[in-house]
Amino acid sequence: MTFKQISFHLMSLVAFLAFSGPTAFAGETAPAKQGSPQSLTLIVMDPLAAPLSCPCVKGYAQRDYEKLGAYLEKELGRKVEVKFSESLAKVVPDKANQRAYLIIGKQSVVLADAGVLKLKVQGIARLSDLKGSTTQTGLIVVPTKDPAQTAKDLQGYRIFFGPSECDEKHLAAMNILKKAHVSIPEKLEISEACSDGACKILEFDKDVRAAAVISSYAKPLLQGCGTIKKGDLRVVAETKPVPFVTAFVGGDVNTAEQKEISTALMNVVTQPELCKSLESLLGFVTLDNPAGSSQPNTAALKKK
Repeated sequence: MTFKQISFHLMSLVAFLAFSGPTAFAGETAPAKQGSPQSLTLIVMDPLAAPLSCPCVKGYAQRDYEKLGAYLEKELGRKVEVKFSESLAKVVPDKANQRAYLIIGKQSVVLADAGVLKLKVQGIARLSDLKGSTTQTGLIVVPTKDPAQTAKDLQGYRIFFGPSECDEKHLAAMNILKKAHVSIPEKLEISEACSDGACKILEFDKDVRAAAVISSYAKPLLQGCGTIKKGDLRVVAETKPVPFVTAFVGGDVNTAEQKEISTALMNVVTQPELCKSLESLLGFVTLDNPAGSSQPNTAALKKK
């Protein structure tokens, strides 16, 4: 074999190895990358999220969580699927603890729903609003012309509370009435939505004394959407602040993943456009007190 022929074969071999790579040399396909994290489902239950609210008040209750999902997907290096629901039961499958979740919603509602589903959850952060606050209150309202001026004047009134999972409209409201020595009936009258209770007390005859408990965040929407007219209702009492929108990890999320998710949420404050989309001044902030539990007391919830 001539030198020219040897050179030709050597060059052919080099070219073959360069294009085929180590898998061809080994004679088998390279194994898939192991240990890739499973997808994360972001469940949004925030009542101020755009799909769960209405666009009646400009710049309010139109939080864009799709943008948060895109941000988290980039930061965490894993697929993030965003789902919106007012109830966990509607979006969480039977074997809930086998999947990874980030749930963002009203704290008391998330905990109540998780307890019913036996879904393990742990609070990791709270979303601040445009003023930097992370709390909400319950407002006890009466028709404007009603004689009641304070909570103590509501003795004998029909009072429409919110459901038991809404602390600001239920437990916190009962506490303020008990402190004012107002008797609470054994069987409570419940209005699922703030608009329901507000409209009911306006529809009664003038001789019926009634009050309703609404969420502080809902007050601008009731007027903005035309549910009630400005000046129809008057606040006679406000509850103590309770935690509002809280972020929980749930299901199959290990300690390292929880830390990564928490860090990503804490860094939202460095993204001005994202904060604007979430109608938030400070983004997500740490919890003042540990929130969330792996197994909420479902028996206690049912008694409320």
